[in-house]
Amino acid sequence: MNGQKRQAAFFVLMNYAGKLRILTYLSLILAAITGILALMPFVYIWKIIKEAIEVMPDFSQAVNIAHNGWMAVGYSLLFMLAYFLSLMCSHLAAFRVAGNMKKGLLHHIAKLPVGFADDMGSGKVRRIVMESTAVTETFLAHNLPDVVQAVITPFAMVVILFLFDWRFGLACLLPLVCAFAFMMQMAGPSMAEDMKRYQSALENMSNEAVEYVRGIPVVKTFGQTVFSFHRFKKSIDEYGKFCLHYTVECRKTMLMFELLVNSAFAFLICLTLFLTRGGAATQGILVNFLFYVIFTPIITTTMMRVMYVAENGMKIKDAITRVNSILEIEPLSEPKDKKIPAGVRVEMKDVTYCYGKEAKPAVSHLSLVADRDQIVALVGPSGSGKTTAAELIARFFDVQEGSVTIGGVDVRDMGKEERMNRISYVFQDSKLLKRSIADNLRIAKPDATEKEIREALHAAQCDEIIEHLPNGIDTVLGAEGTYLSGGEQQRIAIARAILKKAPLVILDEATAFADPENEALVQKAFAELTKHCTVIMIAHRLSTIRNADKIYVFDHGTVVEEGKHEDLLGRGGLYSTMWKEYQNAIRWKVGEAV
Repeated sequence: MNGQKRQAAFFVLMNYAGKLRILTYLSLILAAITGILALMPFVYIWKIIKEAIEVMPDFSQAVNIAHNGWMAVGYSLLFMLAYFLSLMCSHLAAFRVAGNMKKGLLHHIAKLPVGFADDMGSGKVRRIVMESTAVTETFLAHNLPDVVQAVITPFAMVVILFLFDWRFGLACLLPLVCAFAFMMQMAGPSMAEDMKRYQSALENMSNEAVEYVRGIPVVKTFGQTVFSFHRFKKSIDEYGKFCLHYTVECRKTMLMFELLVNSAFAFLICLTLFLTRGGAATQGILVNFLFYVIFTPIITTTMMRVMYVAENGMKIKDAITRVNSILEIEPLSEPKDKKIPAGVRVEMKDVTYCYGKEAKPAVSHLSLVADRDQIVALVGPSGSGKTTAAELIARFFDVQEGSVTIGGVDVRDMGKEERMNRISYVFQDSKLLKRSIADNLRIAKPDATEKEIREALHAAQCDEIIEHLPNGIDTVLGAEGTYLSGGEQQRIAIARAILKKAPLVILDEATAFADPENEALVQKAFAELTKHCTVIMIAHRLSTIRNADKIYVFDHGTVVEEGKHEDLLGRGGLYSTMWKEYQNAIRWKVGEAV
């Protein structure tokens, strides 16, 4: 990707166009032709005006007016045809580029560590995949032909401006040069940095908006406002301050640009008054004056197009940079000699991992063991490293120090398919796709039969859920108001894990969103899921892990205690303190004195 970064934006995009890049080049040629054709009608309009003035008042001698009029119409039609063909070619190529770029991003994201989206932010990833690729489509389909026209048309305009009367041409050109100077103040290198800050501000808002939407139930429950989400409000405030600051900074420059680019007619009037010096205007001066007055509006349009082309060029460079920010993230390495583990015994040896270069270690010199068919629980205060440890076992990330082995084989030496076939991961907040129940389960086993799906749902205590759905297992979630509660979604997720029949199961706070009734059903589903499996369970509800074969107590990224429930209570350490606090919490009743 480093070589790609050194390439110009256009050639980077052409790498995604494939065979359709020829259409882009054809579009540019046609756009160049339209840049000239757009001016030709004005030439014939000038001829009409010239002939009309020359024969005044006997207009019967104006024998070429009809011919010149039809020539103006003909060139206008040729312009529209060439412009249509140019846009058609550019759109076909642009759709291919945007599609290939989006596919390339998604294929690359699929290879990246599962946790990369948490580091970058799901809102930022979504915006890059959807909006940055869409910017490339707009650039190639519309802006690029405009770039060619913006280059060709001014040259043709200068020729025409000086062809008929160099004095009037100079009068038109003078305000354009001044306007261009002011435009460069807005569209220069400083604007490129401002564009980067602008896009970053939008990404930050997108990230925080996602978190805000997820937290709306809490906000509404406790009657809070947006001010409860300080980071979201801060991102909005910073975006607003930046936009206001940038607008104020450009106000005078934009005012002068608009004033000059629209003032060519004023220069023409001043020149005409100077040339006539209070006397009668000659026929030649009058003809040229009328022509240039008619011609100047296209100058304004062209200059505005040049300005927006410069802005869009910066947008596309920034978009490519943001796309590359994902493409340059290295996927987890795949071993050349893939090893097959002997069993599912999990062992972490002296493992250290940090989420950022300057961040404190999430886990530090961590060691633990989960033997075959054991239920191993990870407990501890929030932020103590439990989830990080579980994610490292599933190789969501690679350890920075130490090793993680499954069946005696380092997870880095196992093939991706081999590793994922051996592990089922039930997340704290299980996500179901907007597809049917059956399709959601087939994610774990694409060739599963309907019988296997129903057996997995039955084992996960989902029979009642399926009975109440309008189309049973073929009901599409989210369609026609069909939604499931948090506990119901969790049981569907467990059914998916049961269908997979992986020998190693990782449960991350899997009962967090279940009410008491659902929790009892979820626990029964767990009992089915964990039969003949090695289970690693993260839990805050300590009652769910009393019968675990081994409990590891985490604090500040390392294990401070380990053993069975009764043994840990007898030691009077962190686990004993947590258990007492948990018992006090479940005994607490509304109305008790505090």
